[in-house]
Amino acid sequence: MSSQKVLVIAYYFPPMGLSGVQRTLKFVKYLPEFGWQPTVLTTNSGSYYAYDNTLITELDDSVKIYRTEEKQKKKFSFPSTIVQKLGRFVNGLIRQPDSKIGWKKKAIALAEKIIEEEKPDVIFSTAPPFTSHLVAAELADKYEIPLVLDYRDQWYGNPFNSMPTMFHKHYNKKLEEGVLYKSKKIIVISREQKEKLLKNYNLLQHNDINIVTHGYDREDFENISPNKQDNEFIITHSGLFQDNRNPKPFFKAFKKLVDKHGDKVKLRLVGLMRKNHLRQIKSLKIENNIELVGNVSHSQAVEYLINSDVLWILQNDDVRTPGKLYEYFGAKKPILATMPKSYMRDLAVESGIALTADPTDSEDIYKALSTYYELWKNGALPKGNQDFTTQFDRKHLTEKLSEILATTTIL
Repeated sequence: MSSQKVLVIAYYFPPMGLSGVQRTLKFVKYLPEFGWQPTVLTTNSGSYYAYDNTLITELDDSVKIYRTEEKQKKKFSFPSTIVQKLGRFVNGLIRQPDSKIGWKKKAIALAEKIIEEEKPDVIFSTAPPFTSHLVAAELADKYEIPLVLDYRDQWYGNPFNSMPTMFHKHYNKKLEEGVLYKSKKIIVISREQKEKLLKNYNLLQHNDINIVTHGYDREDFENISPNKQDNEFIITHSGLFQDNRNPKPFFKAFKKLVDKHGDKVKLRLVGLMRKNHLRQIKSLKIENNIELVGNVSHSQAVEYLINSDVLWILQNDDVRTPGKLYEYFGAKKPILATMPKSYMRDLAVESGIALTADPTDSEDIYKALSTYYELWKNGALPKGNQDFTTQFDRKHLTEKLSEILATTTIL
């Protein structure tokens, strides 16, 4: 039986790094096992601030990757909080639905050549950026190909998507309504996202939207030998502190733990760091107990997770759905979730290996840290539950995606 073909439209794709590429990469990696041959339309990496050249090696040689030409290609430094917020506001004034709207024309031109050559059975678009959905909807309409939209984040109503005036908000809602109307199926990360779409758009029916969560790739965690020192209590945070995430309350709580237990405790920060956060560390005089790992390959990041006692995740909103939490599940290590009440915090609690704390309350965070320290000292830290983590296996999630794709080709 020959495979069906799917055109995957994804602005963020390796060699770009960070969490935004993981979901799409793993779908592309495993789809051939479920009867789907993916072809990828993406950028030529453009200007970005984090790359991981190891990720592309996970894909079979049969996967064709087409890249639009970009005039500029250079690595940016990680922007400060102020620069990132200002940039988002300025882009919101002049570029809608997002700063990647200039990619649309080039993407459509290349996609038309791909469609003529590959003749895909389905178009699958993942966003953000939501420009990808505009590209996909136009192509699906022109060539009468079923369209599946994948939402990694909310579009209309997302406070992190800059829509500075009522005109911008109305315009974005109309744009989103247009692509939703042209889609056969919609995929979201969580039930909350599904409910928001149903509330915002009366044209949608319950069965139009499927939930496929973020996940972890079991293969990433195989063949990693733990080599952690038993005499150190290591807390690890992996990934970026997004512009609304302030780690200072945690740093203050960690300082209190350091003052009490000294060199036995260590905080490991894996990923890019903002200068203002580095200044916070210096002002609290906790540099000697913090390991700044910097940006590393995904496989190295997973190794750091395995060689930790507790994994820390910070979130200051109930909108975003950070993929790192699911990788923490895969590591089967205790989790400290400094999060407000949200779907993600409830999910962390459901794992059975998480303590939670208010992300702005240093005392609340310190209590959780102290609890974990005492458990570590007594050799009683909890371990992950395989029955719980299996539901987030990337291969299992890709099988679910393959079934959704198949429903769109049934006449």
